[in-house]
Amino acid sequence: MGRLLLTTALILAPLMVWAEDAALILGVERYESLDRVNRADTLIDARDGLRGLGFAVRARANPRGAVAHDLAAAFAEDAQEAERLVVALSGHFVTDGRRSWLLTAEAPSPTLFGLRGQALSVDSLLQVLAARPGQAVLLLAPGDARNLDIAGPVLRAGPGDLDIPQGVTVLRGTPRDIADFMQEDLAEPATRLAAAIEDRPDLVARGFLMPGWSLMPAAAEAAPDTQDRSDRDRLTAEAAAWDAAEDADDADGYRAYIRAFPDGRFVDLAEERISALLEEPNRDARLAEEALSLSAGDRRAVQGDLTVLGYNTRGVDGIFGPGTRQAVTNWQQSNGYPQTSYLTRGQINRLNAQAERRRAEIAAEEDRARAEAERLDREYWSETGALGGEAGYRAYLNRYPGGLFADVALRRLEAIESERAEDAELADRSAWGIAAAEDTRAAYEDYLAAWPDGVFADQARARIDRMRGPDVSDDEIARARAQEERLQLSGVRAQLLELRLRDLGLSPGPLDGVIDDRTRTALRSYQTEQGIAPTGYLDQATLVRLMAGVTGQ
Repeated sequence: MGRLLLTTALILAPLMVWAEDAALILGVERYESLDRVNRADTLIDARDGLRGLGFAVRARANPRGAVAHDLAAAFAEDAQEAERLVVALSGHFVTDGRRSWLLTAEAPSPTLFGLRGQALSVDSLLQVLAARPGQAVLLLAPGDARNLDIAGPVLRAGPGDLDIPQGVTVLRGTPRDIADFMQEDLAEPATRLAAAIEDRPDLVARGFLMPGWSLMPAAAEAAPDTQDRSDRDRLTAEAAAWDAAEDADDADGYRAYIRAFPDGRFVDLAEERISALLEEPNRDARLAEEALSLSAGDRRAVQGDLTVLGYNTRGVDGIFGPGTRQAVTNWQQSNGYPQTSYLTRGQINRLNAQAERRRAEIAAEEDRARAEAERLDREYWSETGALGGEAGYRAYLNRYPGGLFADVALRRLEAIESERAEDAELADRSAWGIAAAEDTRAAYEDYLAAWPDGVFADQARARIDRMRGPDVSDDEIARARAQEERLQLSGVRAQLLELRLRDLGLSPGPLDGVIDDRTRTALRSYQTEQGIAPTGYLDQATLVRLMAGVTGQ
């Protein structure tokens, strides 16, 4: 469609060769994915006034990228022969701090490397205007920056800080203020622009602005009478009919032009336009949805409703991309609507009603599931923790660690552990009392065997160390070991040794005929008490005393 518009502009050029001035007016109010910019397309209403002053006007409301670039290219060609230049842009703008762009109608949420052909460079248009210093005006009417969601870093909303060439005037204001200024002041012959701008405090002017300066001529320049009046009138009527067809931009409008001018200059182009429109079978549905002016919040609500009903929109981001369009198509098919992928107000209302009903069903299902879970929880408690006992509490917590009665079970387990600790402490103290009362090395060793980490374990070890007696040399131990080996202690003899040690109140271990560490410890205890070197081996002196039943020194 963009190339067709440029073709149209070039065909119209012979009708305007007498014009010495050029203007470009682009206003984007209705975006396909972004929030709309109210009154952005009212700038177009100033074109008639500019044409009356001799301007060749390239104007378009809600252009897509290709169309906007084609019109800008045609304006740049017009500017080469023009004396005065006017550019007016309205819609969403973005900037990276050095460059600025106007987003065209199909632009998605903008990113630095995602603008491509969906944005028109403001800086490039400033370079075109720079060719006519003192006779060039740029008017900018950006939408509310708060209504533009920008994806990623670097870019921000708005035209930014422009590098204005010398001799170029830049005016900035709201779409309403810029549109009023263009129709009431700019398009008036011989208007002193500096004074007019001063009377409009809401406009911000930068660049060239001389006192008493007037951009427009005192009167419109008339076209030379190069053909007779009837031909000129016919061309004027045809141009008006073509403008009307382009404004309508539908098949009926182009067909009306063909009926009125079957041999007209734009018949072939009108037929191309009709074919292009028919290739988009759901165009009316698209335009109807655009007329609803759905905000990003409205779109997110629609995506949320579709998702609740099981239609995958591939995200709830307020952008109606391929995923959302397919979800809408699937929903329309399920509900007996034409599968256009575009929604009407009635369809949105029905979709929302279905989604709210489904949300209520989901909430009810969750309530039922929660009630059933609580019932099972209570039943399990009644068979475990409610019966009391450590095993029951642990069984319940193993199944329901965050259950209804988890806190109760934990408190009761803590009480059981505390009581067990108290009982253990009492048993520990009782065992120590017995050992301390006997006050023998064997008694303390028995205490340590039962309570290696007991409250009095350190005291028991200290008492044993004090009772251990003098150190024994390696030679003494070797001699005692040799004497024991000659005695050939095994079997019944070893059992007899263990029995004698036990009878003396020592702890030689089980009576199994095996001389182990406990037997050696008992021997050392006996030897210490008898004043014999505590080697732990059964030497001759120890054997004689044991067999004689000696229990004291």
